[in-house]
Amino acid sequence: MAASEPNENETGAGDGKTETEPDEEKKANGKQEKTTPNKQAKDVTRVVVVALTPDRRRETWDKKVEFLLAVIGFAVDLGNVWRFPYICYQNGGGAFLIPYTIMLIFGGLPLFYMELALGQFHRSGCLTIWKRICPALKGVGYAICLIDVYMGMYYNTIIGWAVYYLIASFQSELPWTRCDNVWNTKNCRPVTTLDPFVNSTSPAREFFEREVLEQYRSDGLDRMGPVKPALAMCVFSVFILVYFSLWKGVRSTGKAVWFTALAPYVVLIILLARGVSLPGAAEGIRYYLTPEWYKLYNTRVWIDAASQIFFSLGPGFGTLLALSSYNKFNNNCYRDAILTSSINCLTSFLAGFVIFSVLGYMAHVQNKSIEMVGLEGPGLVFIVYPEAIATMTGSVFWSIIFFLMLITLGLDSTFGGLEAMITALCDEYPKLLGRHREIFVAVLLFGIYICALPTTTYGGVYLVNMLNVYGPGLAILFVVFVEAAGVFWLYGTDNFVRDIEKMLGHRPGLFWRLSWKYISPVFLLTIFIFSLLGHADMLGTEYEYPQWSMYVGYALTGSSIICIPLYIVYKFVITPGNVSQRWKMMWTAEHSSENSTLTYCGGTEV
Repeated sequence: MAASEPNENETGAGDGKTETEPDEEKKANGKQEKTTPNKQAKDVTRVVVVALTPDRRRETWDKKVEFLLAVIGFAVDLGNVWRFPYICYQNGGGAFLIPYTIMLIFGGLPLFYMELALGQFHRSGCLTIWKRICPALKGVGYAICLIDVYMGMYYNTIIGWAVYYLIASFQSELPWTRCDNVWNTKNCRPVTTLDPFVNSTSPAREFFEREVLEQYRSDGLDRMGPVKPALAMCVFSVFILVYFSLWKGVRSTGKAVWFTALAPYVVLIILLARGVSLPGAAEGIRYYLTPEWYKLYNTRVWIDAASQIFFSLGPGFGTLLALSSYNKFNNNCYRDAILTSSINCLTSFLAGFVIFSVLGYMAHVQNKSIEMVGLEGPGLVFIVYPEAIATMTGSVFWSIIFFLMLITLGLDSTFGGLEAMITALCDEYPKLLGRHREIFVAVLLFGIYICALPTTTYGGVYLVNMLNVYGPGLAILFVVFVEAAGVFWLYGTDNFVRDIEKMLGHRPGLFWRLSWKYISPVFLLTIFIFSLLGHADMLGTEYEYPQWSMYVGYALTGSSIICIPLYIVYKFVITPGNVSQRWKMMWTAEHSSENSTLTYCGGTEV
């Protein structure tokens, strides 16, 4: 069941830098207009809509396409390349596309649309928006900001690894081609002669583990060792790129995404053309797509599909709220949600062909099965794919464009995550931070970089993995569930639907209302419960994490989640009145200081 298309009367995402009210423009031009009864009625309607929305002078995107590229760039990240193809293959190949599509339609897309609509209507980041929805849940915004900090600490380090590879690729011969480098061990064997029954390793694996990471110098989290200067500089260069893409707000981000969002698609198409021409590629693609229908009876397959959709689209990180808050009020966010989420999923599917064509080639070269060749996660893009590239003609070129693609994929996502926090804090403290954005962004990024330095030590890879699992992994699922409950159950689905109708001139259909009120919250709660039960497996088995690290991990997860109840208590304490008045006021949406109609978070007007 699909909702009908909204009206096409929209202004887009910005033809200039700010929006100005029509009446203000007329006053500025010294013009007066004769008032009629019909005109008065229209003016009243317009004034109500303006009263329900924040400052209309907020900066907007220069071009609608820049907003779309920013959203697509955020959603299409490294996980589309290194996680989706493996998850698809592992969970039934072509058959996996059925639960994947169902979870997209009923779970991921409604949440994606929700955040785009919320940000655009209220024109606020993840902190100030809650005073217009449910003030008591402002802790959700602080939780999101803290999660974004954790992401910035490890995600930029992964991009730094790609920078290291990119620099190392500018040689006449790729350094992970041979076994006679200073970092190689006596167990190193070329990929064409690897013996699975002997303790042998490939040059690409040793380059990643012994040259890039140098993790053999560490004893794990107990003794991580010093910072590796070369790696720290690579990560620092990432933060420099991020700064100059974010320092001017949507003006600078809008220009950066023209390259960072489009370049990966150019490279993916080039790599696909090369991959399908390799011997064994057809076998790899067959492994990728061959449906195993019996796996659809496995609950784990459906949970993996739901989890993949959620983390791929990225609701809850505050990014969609922030990016859409710079749209014009009547921008067609419905169409944007459909378009960008569809492009994201199709990109994941396309990346599967790129990856499995090369895995099939490697299986052919090594005379192995694809199961013995393939890896998921960072190992896929930092070990297996570089191994394949090293055996190709023109390997230097293929290596350069591949790691350039990884860098741009990562940059877009880190742009979005950090912009969410920057927008939220600048909206919350406009005089202190908003007026000095360039300085604030510099201080913020420098602070995150200092916090990220432990991930550049010899044992930093273990910390990266731990932050990935315990930083955003579990917490974001709970936070988004509370966010959805706050919007759909407390603020009220009816109020939310009316807000969208004010923007688009169209009331969302029954499918959206049912999804928002019932299906999406259940979707989130289910993923959270299953992730909570299986979180220990997410750390992997190659390294046994010490017991104390588990407690640190729980503290990381709890540090963001606890923001929600702590703020509820804080709000109760600072709200004036008796107990009953405090409780009612803290759950009452403040549409505007000039608006006398407030909405109690249950959908009842008071």
